[in-house]
Amino acid sequence: MAKRHVMAAGRAGFALLWLFSAPLVRAESPTPARIPLRAAVHVHSTVSTGTLSPESLAQRAERQGLDVLILSENFTLRYDYGLRPLEGILKYGVSFPSVLDYGIERFLTELREVRRRHPKLIIMPGVEVAPHYYWTGSLLAGDLTMHNAQRNVLVIGLEKSEDYARMPARGNPHSFVWDGKSLANAAPFLLLAVPAIRLWLPRRREKEAWRHSHQTIRRMAAAAGLVLTAGLAANAWPLTSPRFSSYDAQAGYRPYQAVIDAAIERGALAFWSMTEARDFSRHSFGPLTVTVKTDPHPDSLLLTQGYTGFGGLYQDTRRVTAPGGVWDQVVQARLNEGGPVPTMIGEVAFHGLQDAGKDLDRVYTVVLVTERTQAGVLEALRTGHAYAAARGDGDILLQLDEFSVSDRRRSAGMGDRLESEGGRPVTVRVAVSAADRDAHPVRLRVIRAGQVVGQIEGRTPLRYELTDGDAPADRWLPYRVEAIAQSGELLTNPVYVLKVKSKK
Repeated sequence: MAKRHVMAAGRAGFALLWLFSAPLVRAESPTPARIPLRAAVHVHSTVSTGTLSPESLAQRAERQGLDVLILSENFTLRYDYGLRPLEGILKYGVSFPSVLDYGIERFLTELREVRRRHPKLIIMPGVEVAPHYYWTGSLLAGDLTMHNAQRNVLVIGLEKSEDYARMPARGNPHSFVWDGKSLANAAPFLLLAVPAIRLWLPRRREKEAWRHSHQTIRRMAAAAGLVLTAGLAANAWPLTSPRFSSYDAQAGYRPYQAVIDAAIERGALAFWSMTEARDFSRHSFGPLTVTVKTDPHPDSLLLTQGYTGFGGLYQDTRRVTAPGGVWDQVVQARLNEGGPVPTMIGEVAFHGLQDAGKDLDRVYTVVLVTERTQAGVLEALRTGHAYAAARGDGDILLQLDEFSVSDRRRSAGMGDRLESEGGRPVTVRVAVSAADRDAHPVRLRVIRAGQVVGQIEGRTPLRYELTDGDAPADRWLPYRVEAIAQSGELLTNPVYVLKVKSKK
């Protein structure tokens, strides 16, 4: 049975006990000191669907005390629907502001200029990619539906335009391929252009009088054919096809895995974004109705591989991070496989001040960096040296003052690993306070491998110490912390512990 020892911070006796017990916990090897930086992740500007320019965002971030601003501009928002079997030719498309429409190089150049004017703020490029959508139903039946237009992956840290150019996404023609559909898209040239050209050219064998009398009619018909050819060809352009058809409901997560692989290969980070957020709307075009919907997709964390992490804290309903939920299942599976473990971030999903309850400082990702650079931020996000905190309606912002796991010989912090020999108990230490330094009700829970092994309710600032002697041996166990106030929330990434039995 776990033994719990709880005392409120601020009591002198506890502080002295904590001070004198500290030397008993020694790191096995020196680890670099980490600096906490406040980051706003998933921010849109006027480059895509935001209402504030990158310059205005930088100014606002500095006023709110942010250290890092991570943009997540919509990569492409181009959608089309075509009449089958000539959907590549007879189609209607719409487009909304995105990086592809704005210009990739223009976006990166503007970002460099903003960085130059704000050297103390780390501003990082990123895009929000929805690589695939598909259609079901029909216009005539009134049930035409576009699925998954808001199933997104955040790609963070690409600095070169060529790294974006062939990002495999449905709206990016540079990522399209030649296939059988490409021949169908070229049909206007074969079926209309060639006959039109033959009509335009004079025929030698025709009698002079016949040729002159019908030349005008032939050329008018030829001109009409050429204009129609040009219009259909323009509508079908490019003649290449997306890797995954918008009429294929069975593509599953293959388009998303392609984006993840492309991002990781180029040295970027790839995070699943807001996997439980819903999107639903209906749009009328005269008597015709189109439904647009994206259902929650937490299974994406189980059915894709190699991604850096996911958004675990944002202003919407979430169950993925519940004890024993999908997050804990994925982490344990990756630990058992010996592969990289997905990390968790907070997403502010900021588009502008016109959205009630939205601002850059509503949801933080606090990154613990070894150096105050973009490379340092990327390393911290990749390795899980970060936690997320969100303000509620009461504007309470919780902050993590300590989170460590030790066996009295060695100690590990968030994102690190601890191998404990001899099967001895491990001690979890947590300290949480409020940014305003005031006392607020808060509940702390320590979660080990999906199970709540300790919890306490108190007021900030609050310290909690848990001695866990029941942890199973010979397998990696993730320990993480959840703190919930009346109007605020905090989630940490895990500390990974392996208890090794004594050798006889």
